Amino acid sequence: MSEPVLNILAVTGSLKKESVTRVVIRHAAAAMTAAGCAVDILELLEEPLPLFNPDSARSLPGFPALQARVAKADVFLLGTPDYHGGMSGAMKNFLDHFWQEFAGKLFVPVVASHEKGLTVIDDIRTTARQCYAWTLPYGVSFIEKGDVQSGKVVSDGLLQRLEMTTRDATVYGRLLASQRRADLAGTDAGFLAKHRR
Repeated sequence: MSEPVLNILAVTGSLKKESVTRVVIRHAAAAMTAAGCAVDILELLEEPLPLFNPDSARSLPGFPALQARVAKADVFLLGTPDYHGGMSGAMKNFLDHFWQEFAGKLFVPVVASHEKGLTVIDDIRTTARQCYAWTLPYGVSFIEKGDVQSGKVVSDGLLQRLEMTTRDATVYGRLLASQRRADLAGTDAGFLAKHRR
C-alpha cells in the first residue's frame, strides 16, 4: 500500500507586488512538488482575508473553501517579511483564522529579514505551540539584496538552506502526517484525542 501524498499549503504573507518572500516560497514549493508533494500556494495578496473577527469570520463567503484547503494540508510553509521583529499582519491574520486545523501538523518558517528573522521565527513557533502544531527546529531567513535578485534565488547559501528545509519538511512532514492519522483513528490517550470525530 502506497503512502498518501503529502499536502503542503505554501502561504505568502507579503502583500508587496515584487516580493522576495514570494520568490523564495515559490522556489521551495517547486522543490516540494519535485519531491512528490501536492503543493497548494495561498497568495494573501491575491486572496486577502478580512481582519479576523471571531464573531463573523467563519460565516463569511469563501471561508469554508479556505478552511478546507487548510484542513487538507499536512505542512504549512509560511513565508513572511520581518516587520519590526514580528511576522506580517497578513500572516498573523491568516494564522488567527485557524487553530484546530493546525493541530498535529508541521509549520515551516521562511523569513525575509535584515536581522536574521529570529524573533519572527519565534513568533511562528509560539503560534504553532499554542495550536498544538509542530515546527522544524530551525527556520530559513534571507536578505533581499544578497540572496534574491531579479526574481530568482541567487546565493549558494540560501539555495543550500532551502534544499535542507524542503528535504526536512518533506521527511518530517510525512512522519507527522502518518502519526496524526494513526492518532486520530486510534483510541489511546494523546493530545489529538480531542480532535477525533
